[in-house]
Amino acid sequence: MSHIKYFQGIPLSVLDLAPITEGSNATQSFKNSVQLAQLTEKLGFNRYWLAEHHNMPGIASSATSVLIGHIAGATKRIRVGAGGIMLPNHATLVIAEQFGTLESLYPGRIDLGLGRAPGSDQATAYALRRTLQRGAEEFPLQVEELEAYFAGSSAARVRAIPGEGLNIPIWLLGSSGFSARLAAQKGLPFSFASHFSPDYTLPALQIYRENFQPSETLGKPYAMLGVNIIAADTDEKAQWLSTSQQQQFLSLARNEPTPLKPPIENMEEIWSPIEKAHIEKNLDSRSTIVGSPETIRRKLEAFIEETKADEVIINSQIFDQKDRLHSYEIVAGMMV
Repeated sequence: MSHIKYFQGIPLSVLDLAPITEGSNATQSFKNSVQLAQLTEKLGFNRYWLAEHHNMPGIASSATSVLIGHIAGATKRIRVGAGGIMLPNHATLVIAEQFGTLESLYPGRIDLGLGRAPGSDQATAYALRRTLQRGAEEFPLQVEELEAYFAGSSAARVRAIPGEGLNIPIWLLGSSGFSARLAAQKGLPFSFASHFSPDYTLPALQIYRENFQPSETLGKPYAMLGVNIIAADTDEKAQWLSTSQQQQFLSLARNEPTPLKPPIENMEEIWSPIEKAHIEKNLDSRSTIVGSPETIRRKLEAFIEETKADEVIINSQIFDQKDRLHSYEIVAGMMV
């Protein structure tokens, strides 16, 4: 597809956490997402993924399938998908029907990324499922059920309509080795959450690549890695913008999630040394890239060289929408 552009020979994509900023609401978040999706499509990004989270005051994408349809309807070519649907939260048939509907509305543009975490706390998981007996350990069985619904069989007592017979790419998502091994065994593409689990990136990729078994879906391993990028015209401006994401991680570490807060001058005034160490470990400079265009280019090249990523998906938790759009424009300026 000629509209896709590349950085160092690989496509770049967008991970939108649909942030609700302090003083704003979900309505504005969705308007911002449409604006970002339309811009990044124009700039040549490959995919636009949204993630399922629940009970989070700063994330608006809880009804992920609904929002995917909204974004796909506001764009023309860019692939739109889930990064991801937390499958243990759902009846597998419902997800097959939802994504069958999306693929029927927007043929050839829908991706289904699957995760096994709840995307929430235990109380919220119970509210979603009405039971905690079905857990992440059943994830491989659920993936098989989903594949069977899409494959379809006229002899099956329960069929996904729409859904069966449609070619909807299934990705497995992970932040550890479990999904890496399962994706390898099933011959599926794999997306790793390097943007918040940097230490496990290389071990998970090794598991995936060494154990990969070719399938009808995929002949060789294909790994897309998440990175945080906060780009601005200067390193100083980018570092200032990045304090919004640092505050978000701090609120999660304190189990007090909040809307996305505006940047501040000095994080040292609000976090303890232990909190700082914990958050800086999660936001490791290898996969959280903050700076001017020159800094972004150098560090993104190093990340791709180290990981041999087949694709990179970029999350940019930036408070002001104009700054967020400009960050993606800066990255796009490095693509050819």
